[in-house]
Amino acid sequence: MRYISTRGGMSQKSFSEILLSGLSPDGGLAMPEIYPKVTRAELDTWRSLSYPSLAFEILSRFADDIPADDLRNLINQTYTPEVFGSVDITPLRTLEPGLHILGLSNGPTLAFKDIAMQLLGNLFQYQLTKTGDELNILGATSGDTGSSAEYAMRGKHGIRVFMLSPLGKMSRFQTAQMFSLQDKNIFNIAIRGVFDDCQDIVKAVSNDHVFKLAHRIGTVNSINWARIVAQVVYYFKGYFAATGNNDEQVSFAVPSGNFGNICAGHVARMMGLPIKHLILATNENDVLDEFFRTGVYRPRTTAETRHTSSPSMDISKASNFERFIFDLTGRNAEQVTEFWSKVDKGNAFDLSTTPLFSRVKDYGFVSGSSSHAARIATIRDIYQRYHVLVDTHTADGLKVGQAHREAGVPLICLETALPAKFSESITEAIGCEPERPVGFENLEGLPQRYVVKDADVQAIKDYIDQQCEISA
Repeated sequence: MRYISTRGGMSQKSFSEILLSGLSPDGGLAMPEIYPKVTRAELDTWRSLSYPSLAFEILSRFADDIPADDLRNLINQTYTPEVFGSVDITPLRTLEPGLHILGLSNGPTLAFKDIAMQLLGNLFQYQLTKTGDELNILGATSGDTGSSAEYAMRGKHGIRVFMLSPLGKMSRFQTAQMFSLQDKNIFNIAIRGVFDDCQDIVKAVSNDHVFKLAHRIGTVNSINWARIVAQVVYYFKGYFAATGNNDEQVSFAVPSGNFGNICAGHVARMMGLPIKHLILATNENDVLDEFFRTGVYRPRTTAETRHTSSPSMDISKASNFERFIFDLTGRNAEQVTEFWSKVDKGNAFDLSTTPLFSRVKDYGFVSGSSSHAARIATIRDIYQRYHVLVDTHTADGLKVGQAHREAGVPLICLETALPAKFSESITEAIGCEPERPVGFENLEGLPQRYVVKDADVQAIKDYIDQQCEISA
């Protein structure tokens, strides 16, 4: 398997070559040259596999330059009941016939991002051990990516993590989960701004090729292809759990901010998984919903980006959306570059009157948005009807998913986090705080370690310089 860039300016590379690199040299995102196709016979065989075995079958098609025994060992080391709470790894919960929640939040930080990030930590360590290099990970988080990355990388030799987050824009639990880490290789940087400011800094640093090379800058955001492909696995696992045979179609409802989670569903569908619809759910920051309804992709400014009760989705420039547009254009890198030359300047592009917009339906996407009142009502409704408690982001997915639900087509809603991470909203919905897992009882009371910076690229470069010199 070889990888190319969405903007056409990168020579073909192997999986291991793109694993640590983040953005491509041309500012685009790495994509497999082709999607491996899964046959009906393979689906029949895979249906009975354990999560680690299924992960190996899928990942080995994308990471074929890693020796099979090594890849299998890395996967087996990652997906264990000790780390994820059960042998199922991603257990399916049935609310009623045809309506399911795929449990993705049983990892160490109680969020779906652990599924990919735990594997990424082991892949990074494996690769760095082979080369003897060091890696400085620069990431941005709107809530869950940061803690998942830090818990996956904490204490790992040769790796430092510099994680940017919007000051005061995450839940108290999410903030404490990150800032309470005292590991010397973890550096939390609270940015005066919104998530998109943090993401813009990561991209700007990644596009400074001299600095990136000199400091061995890598990323764990979903612009890293390994994040996406690791998430493809649970779409297959969820499909098998919700169906009796491979003649059935299902639809997935996916809360979406940066388009990474649902991008993995797009990849699974392109590989041949029988997905009828990928139902994209946004909160009040509805840039993606607006595109799938109107054909206009209009990133919002910092001032226009709203702070909501599903804060991990408070995103107005979705990095991974470029990957979908690359496929939508027939992998026309020149068109993608033209579109993103506008996006990178804060401008919109409009496909509404072009043949491209009419092709969107061929990829199975439908969408909708939610609001604070709707997510609180959904949390309350799901709790009263099914005695199941969901977090605010999962509630957005359930609200939009049920609006698009079709008779005879199982609907699988992807859980994104446990309710304990958003206790204020849960209390508003049901009148009491959610139960906390063991070990998280006094999280907000722990000492916190972080620095505050302006949304300034040079200030972040200077900070990375300083910390690398101190720890050298």
